[in-house]
Amino acid sequence: MHPPKDPRDDLDVVVPVWNEELRLGPTLGALLARAGDLPMRVCVTVVDNGSVDRTAEVVDEAAHLAPENTRVRLIGCSRQGKGAAVRRGMLASSARWRGFVDADLSTPPSLLLPVASALLAGDPVVIGSRRVPGASYVVPQPLVRRLGSRAFRAMTSSLTGGVADTQCGFKFFSADAAEAIFHRVTASGFAFDVEVLAVAARLGLPVTEVPVQWTDDAGGSSFSLWTHGPRVISEVRALRASLGRTA
Repeated sequence: MHPPKDPRDDLDVVVPVWNEELRLGPTLGALLARAGDLPMRVCVTVVDNGSVDRTAEVVDEAAHLAPENTRVRLIGCSRQGKGAAVRRGMLASSARWRGFVDADLSTPPSLLLPVASALLAGDPVVIGSRRVPGASYVVPQPLVRRLGSRAFRAMTSSLTGGVADTQCGFKFFSADAAEAIFHRVTASGFAFDVEVLAVAARLGLPVTEVPVQWTDDAGGSSFSLWTHGPRVISEVRALRASLGRTA
């Protein structure tokens, strides 16, 4: 299933996936249910990052459940990494507003409603945040992850203009902001979300943080602080150097 762009789409929700057949069905079902409540035409774009499981079949099955105002499409991305898949989806869209969400449902799809309200009000960049008043953890992060997140925020705050939560996988943009940001973003790994917000800061685009009720999904994540920590630091340092060269 490879439907083309549709200029009538108001909102495009990009879901990057790699071998997500087990989690993707419930995620798409929840997204489609909430999309049906939105006063706009919605496209849910699943970007397959080279899956070898039943991801494509799961998308086909979900498409039959789409409400009247929503369509589902599946596109591919040959370059590996979440950042590459998100960038592919964002730039393959012609919707008035575009955003991306993680496939694990850590951020509840109900956040689409306040995010859509902020976009309709004219905010160019609207993101979910676990670090602003009103946010909470339904299932809390382990202590090691909390300490790692605190260190990461200290390391990246100056790049993003003080955004409280760079890593929540729920970020939405006006079409103009999406085009301006994602044509400039090059990271595909851990530094991707930071680069997105750093580029927004460089472009003078204000970021609206919407509180989320977060459910930590450490059991479904391959991230390990001890294994991947040095790589995260290396990527952020490289990003800082790259931004310095383009200042």
